[in-house]
Order: sequence, then structure tokens, then C-alpha cells
Amino acid sequence: MSEDKVFNKDKAQKLIDPEREKIVPINKVLELLQLNGDEKVVDLGAGNGYLTLPIARETKDRVTAVDLQFEMLDMLDQRANDEELTNIDRLNTDLSSLNLPDSSFQRAVAAFVLHEVPSLSQTLEEIGRVLTEHSRFLVLDWEAVESEQGPPLNHRISSTEMAEQLAKADFEVEVGHFNKDVYYIVATK
Repeated sequence: MSEDKVFNKDKAQKLIDPEREKIVPINKVLELLQLNGDEKVVDLGAGNGYLTLPIARETKDRVTAVDLQFEMLDMLDQRANDEELTNIDRLNTDLSSLNLPDSSFQRAVAAFVLHEVPSLSQTLEEIGRVLTEHSRFLVLDWEAVESEQGPPLNHRISSTEMAEQLAKADFEVEVGHFNKDVYYIVATK
């Protein structure tokens, strides 16, 4: 991952600001994941746990938080400890080479991180490898339009391009938008 694309950990507080709920409504994310309470979930690019913690509250099984930055995972750990959540594992690694067993997760979420990876196709293949058959993978990212928030336009991947890449990686896709700036894709195997 190139340094200019990695999220600046000094801005981590923005990720859990209550205003973020307007951009990424947690209840809608949980609804799109269709959690029944017994799924193993991997949060790819978990950061400081904006989605990890609500997901951990919704499932009795394990949630694995994956992030490239130790500092972000440390913040996530502190927040999980404050909420007495004990079903979260953390993994410090790159998304293109996950050190996880094949077919080990029923759900995955990648929120605002896939535009940062050096090889989207390799990363999507790797994510597909760790998902079980009949799994759901939720992608959230910035639409390729100018906006006041998010990464520069030249870092963004449009919903159309992301859907095409997911289809090439053997996912069936359904595209939607939270607003004009943020899209979601439900990808199933």
C-alpha cells in the first residue's frame, strides 16, 4: 500500500465521530450483512472499530479485525475493553495476503479501504479465499465523484468499477448508495 493512500492514524477520532453515522449508518450496515448471530465475521481495514464493535455485539461468534496499522488496532482494543467485548480478535496484516485459513468466515466487510490497496484483483481473490460458500461480503467506499469528504478523486474506485472487479473475482453483486458520495456493494459467493 502506498503511504499516500494509507489512512492517517492521527485522524482516527474522525472514524468514530457521531457525525459519521450520517455517512455510514451502522444499522443499515448490519442489515446489509444479514447477521443471524452465529457468523464468523472479518472486518477488513477495521481501523479503530467503528463497525467492528457493533458487529461484535450482534454475533456470538468471533469477529476478526484486520488492519495494517498497529496503532489503529490498539485503539480498537481499548474501545472493545471499555465495552467489555471479548469476541474480537485482531490481525495486523496487509489485505492482499491474509494469514487466515481458507473458507473460515461467513461474513466480511471492507469499509473505505479497498481504494487503498495496491492490487484490487489480488486483494479480492484473497478475500474470496477466506470466505465460505454462501457468504456475504459488504464493500463500502467513496464514489468516484468530487466531495468534501474522503480521499482525493484519483484514489477513488467507482461503484461500477468495483462491481466489475468483484464479478471478475466470482462474486455476485448488488450495488446501492447511502448517498451520492458513498456506495455499498453486497457481494455473495
